Amino acid sequence: MISFGTLAGVMIGIALFIYSILSKTSNYLMFLNLASLFLVIGGTFASTLIAYKELYVFRALGSLLSIFSHLDISPKSLYKDVGRIIRWGNTVRKTDTSVKKVIEDDKHDNEVLNYGSTLLEVNYSSAEIKTLMMNFVETTFERKSVQVHILKSMAGFAPAFGMIGTLVGLIIMLDSMGGDPSEMGKGLAIALLTTLYGTLITQLVFKPAAEKLQQKNEITRFRDILLVEGFILLSQKTHPFLIQDKLNSFLAPASHYDIAIKRGENK
Repeated sequence: MISFGTLAGVMIGIALFIYSILSKTSNYLMFLNLASLFLVIGGTFASTLIAYKELYVFRALGSLLSIFSHLDISPKSLYKDVGRIIRWGNTVRKTDTSVKKVIEDDKHDNEVLNYGSTLLEVNYSSAEIKTLMMNFVETTFERKSVQVHILKSMAGFAPAFGMIGTLVGLIIMLDSMGGDPSEMGKGLAIALLTTLYGTLITQLVFKPAAEKLQQKNEITRFRDILLVEGFILLSQKTHPFLIQDKLNSFLAPASHYDIAIKRGENK
């Protein structure tokens, strides 16, 4: 599912840039310079390969496309997660069915719950299971954050190479000052293009993409921590009302789950 907010943001940014050019000049082709563009993109890529392992660099570049995908986690979905865990807790207490069996029968696809289910088979204590599951959540978050760090570094490299291109252009222009003075303005415009490219790519691609990925990772971690807490309560066969109150502490007041209300709706 596409994130229309992200798509709209990119399109608006590009549209404003194009409009600012077309509204000021009819010579829009002067903003196209492949050599300047290659210097910024190629230089940024080269510096990133020097700074990071190539595997993570390519993953970070691939993650640029993932910002257009919709993250299916919201207050509404978290509310449903709490209700589902409470429903599992009822089943575990009333039927003496194992937590693993109840979760598997629900046909979920969450890797955190799957990992917790495997730990139950080893007969670890609740405290040990919680520690291992939290390690799983945090290390997963850290692995995904590497891509964020790389994109933020690229956001720093791109303007730097833009300035390098500008300096190269200025040096060439100053060296040719003995020639036709009318060419100086044109040469200066071309020299400044690399700074424009570096700034534009940073502000419209690398920096917002890094922030979007960071936000998605943090939202996913928050949901996973909630699931870990719910899983531990399930393994302890905690009363559904206590499960409700503990998991509600993760949610905004407007999204708090209420077993009493739900029972009334189901009558």
